[in-house]
Amino acid sequence: MTQQPAPARSYSTGILSNDAPHERDRLESIQRSVDTFTTNILDALPIQTSWSCLELGAGAGSIAYWLTDRCPDGRVVAVDLDTRHLDAGRATNLQIQEADITREDYTPGTFDLIHARYLFCHLPGRDELVARAAGWLSPGGWLVIEEPYDLPAATSPYPLIQRILTAYQHTYRQNGADMTWARSLPGLLARNALTEVAYAANLGRMGGLEKDRWRPLIHQAAPTLLARGLITDTDLTEFDELLKDPAFIDIPQMTISAWGRRPSDTPKPVTLRDNLAHHA
Repeated sequence: MTQQPAPARSYSTGILSNDAPHERDRLESIQRSVDTFTTNILDALPIQTSWSCLELGAGAGSIAYWLTDRCPDGRVVAVDLDTRHLDAGRATNLQIQEADITREDYTPGTFDLIHARYLFCHLPGRDELVARAAGWLSPGGWLVIEEPYDLPAATSPYPLIQRILTAYQHTYRQNGADMTWARSLPGLLARNALTEVAYAANLGRMGGLEKDRWRPLIHQAAPTLLARGLITDTDLTEFDELLKDPAFIDIPQMTISAWGRRPSDTPKPVTLRDNLAHHA
């Protein structure tokens, strides 16, 4: 059997695996909670119907599908290490590619828009990968990267959530993820010669929702957390009960979105809509 590269192995086993029983639920929960924030960011860019777009780490495909609607005369390349959750027949201008982006390369100057969400924080050499992605932009093209920023687990007002988030964050770090790397994104884009760099944040929510995003996330990680003795079955049961309490609301993390533009030989004035602040 061919040995998989390290990034591929980390996504093929454990809490990051597409074989995990709650993976589809996890991906859909992210879409429900973050898609509006993401599309507001993208919608404020001067997207043209003919743009060529690259969606890195496409997951269950919601943003790739949104881009196919916005760019009907262009194309959207949706890339993921495992594409089982993507529908190739969703649009005629959609191209699905199964690839490890830590090993993949694209022709410089190819894409008018490159977007990634909750991807780079999991990958080794993430700073260098951002630099490579910036090189794939066409003149005047935009790079938009969105990553989670975990708030310290110990600051939760709920002791149970302190225990669960401490275990959850520790396990992700053990898998090579950096859940505070997002803070470096604006400066990283600027250092890679992108201009008009801007950023916004969306506060995450745990509790107070009919379909809480965090239930599938914690339950997907639960077998690992339990096996390592980081939480107990009682903790997991109490967590499910706490989510049913309408008075329970916590803020476990935020999503930081940062974007920048590759300078164009013939730059056109572009003004991002002022309403971005409203969606931050």
